[in-house]
Amino acid sequence: MSENVMREPKISRVVLSAGAVDKELEKAKRLLEVITQKKAQINKSGPRMRIPAFGVKPKMELGTSVTLRGNDAMEILRRLLGAIDNKLDVSQIDQNNFSFGIPEYINIPEMKYIREIGVRGFNVAVVFERAGVRVKKRKIKTGKIPKKQSVTREEIIDFMKRTFNTEVVE
Repeated sequence: MSENVMREPKISRVVLSAGAVDKELEKAKRLLEVITQKKAQINKSGPRMRIPAFGVKPKMELGTSVTLRGNDAMEILRRLLGAIDNKLDVSQIDQNNFSFGIPEYINIPEMKYIREIGVRGFNVAVVFERAGVRVKKRKIKTGKIPKKQSVTREEIIDFMKRTFNTEVVE
């Protein structure tokens, strides 16, 4: 922990996402809503995006996601880390964020199997920031922020060990 409180990293948001199409998309959306108790949004491909090899057409519904902030994000992250035995690989951690996948939602503690959904997995992305990032994001008088404002891999590892008792393996 540093002496300067403004340099302390904090969790900006936790994003849960699952990719699917057609009937599977509805199952994925329902799964994320059951886990988070929030409304999931459907993600579409771009208006000009076309990838014939994958069968992707413009404005095609490809997946679903839920973004959580504040206390909701901390609580859900605590639960989801239990599904992966509170262990992260160093390769999953990057500058300003880390992400991991949960292969089956029934691995989450206190989560029961839901017949309509079946066995599905999803991805979790956790984004970090420091105080002062709003300078870059605000609409009026936006400014540039220096490279030292970003949260390094080592700081994320230290934060996860202190806050969630997470074990980081090589």
